[in-house]
Amino acid sequence: MTELPGTDNDQGLPAHRGDPLAEQRAMARGAAVVDRSNRGVVAVTGPERLSWLHLLLTQHVSELPADTGTEALVLDAHGRVLHHMVVAHTADTVFLDTEPGDVPELVEYLQKMVFWSKVEPRDASSELAVLSLVGPDTPEVLAKAGLPAPERPHGVAALPDGGFVRRMDWPGQDAADLIVPRDALASWWERLTAAGAREAGTLAFEALRVEAQRPRLHLDTDEKTIPHEVGWIGSAVHLSKGCYRGQETVARVANLGRPPRRLVLLHLDAGDETLPVPGDPVLRDGRAVGRVGTVAVHHELGPVALALVKRNVPADAELTAGADDRVAPVAIDPSSIPPEQDAPPPGRAAQLRGGLRG
Repeated sequence: MTELPGTDNDQGLPAHRGDPLAEQRAMARGAAVVDRSNRGVVAVTGPERLSWLHLLLTQHVSELPADTGTEALVLDAHGRVLHHMVVAHTADTVFLDTEPGDVPELVEYLQKMVFWSKVEPRDASSELAVLSLVGPDTPEVLAKAGLPAPERPHGVAALPDGGFVRRMDWPGQDAADLIVPRDALASWWERLTAAGAREAGTLAFEALRVEAQRPRLHLDTDEKTIPHEVGWIGSAVHLSKGCYRGQETVARVANLGRPPRRLVLLHLDAGDETLPVPGDPVLRDGRAVGRVGTVAVHHELGPVALALVKRNVPADAELTAGADDRVAPVAIDPSSIPPEQDAPPPGRAAQLRGGLRG
């Protein structure tokens, strides 16, 4: 039997609750809750929080209404992704939740950029933890638990006794993140399971994330990744917004419509072999043409993975992936290649030229 892959990024969290494939089916057909409390949380307060963040992030947040959210990135000067975050604006605070281990570096960068702005960024990871509720029955579970169900996508609503619930934006799937007081994590878990959510582990969550082609920083990206390659244009980058570090690269690549690589879904013909792992090469005729990202065993698709491959690799190319004893034939799912990656939409160049003026 093909070995179920895990990820070092989620060490310390339950990989499954007894039956990872059944947990996936619950997420796909009902609702399941997964502990994602290893994620970091940054809180930004102060009267200038929105205008200040607007200058640092790739997303347009200067007028982000209260009780709404979005996604955003921090780029380096060459337009490469350093941080990905999910944003929630509640009352008088903007919360940014990030990949495990990213908060210290992100907070250090934010604090260096304060200057004279009236803002206070701080690490709130010890105060708040993330639970994710996934599945078409998400609204029903929230209602049975006596909780609000904000509008999709990215609606935000306060939770009793602190924290908030935020609807997630997954293609073809309903989901919500609950950012709850860390010392009440167990009681929130019990509340959601009592309302009908099945207990699930990170394996199930990651498998459905791979199916939805939702990239994850550090797993599906490397030090060279730019937003266009992994589908973060639109969801985390506002193309008509300028005035942030790395935006010249964003505008130039969007104008040309030709990112050097693209994120694709791979089907793995692993048989009884051990699956590739993140960072393994994708090979064509013995030459590396990409890198493996998140690997999962899906309850319907079987072994699958996200991968960054060179844009000129055809969908029907004969490929292998892995290293040493993990090499296995793979095939690109042609439906995973967005047509907009091959040519910019009409009028994009003029829009981008306007965006460069801020």
